[in-house]
Amino acid sequence: MAKKKAFALRINEDILKAVEKWAADEFRSTNGQLEWMLNKCLKDAHREPNKKKENKD
Repeated sequence: MAKKKAFALRINEDILKAVEKWAADEFRSTNGQLEWMLNKCLKDAHREPNKKKENKD
């Protein structure tokens, strides 16, 4: 599993409320919903981060 890094996010209150409702509808945390949304957007734009290849020596 990839290492997670915390950071502060300033977001419009109405957008946050909409994300919170969407998260609740899908039984996710708000943080989990934001991460899912970002991953989906990256995938749709073909900008997913390269997966680190494990060295097998």
